[in-house]
Amino acid sequence: MAFSKTLRRQKIKQRIRKRITGTTSRPRLSVFRSNKQISVQLIDDTQGKTLTFASSLEKDFEAKGTKTQVASEVGKRIAQKAIAAGHEAIVFDRNGYLYHGRVKALADAAREAGLKF
Repeated sequence: MAFSKTLRRQKIKQRIRKRITGTTSRPRLSVFRSNKQISVQLIDDTQGKTLTFASSLEKDFEAKGTKTQVASEVGKRIAQKAIAAGHEAIVFDRNGYLYHGRVKALADAAREAGLKF
């Protein structure tokens, strides 16, 4: 049986989330990617709270260029916010998306800005 794109991603997401959880010392960095925008959250799963977030939809965000360049700017921004909040080590949750293109650019930029995966 062939799955639709969204159902396939949901199945991959469930498989990933069985193994990955965010703690207070190592929160989970969850990525959401739409056709035009990208956003990330730093989540503590033990308390069920979002610690910080970054998105290409924020009012003070002014990145121009390709979607991949925008994703890398969001990665730098989340790294700055996470380090300011006292979280240097994280667990990366690609959320069912392939580790390729915009998701990879975001992760690489966050690593370069100081986050440890």
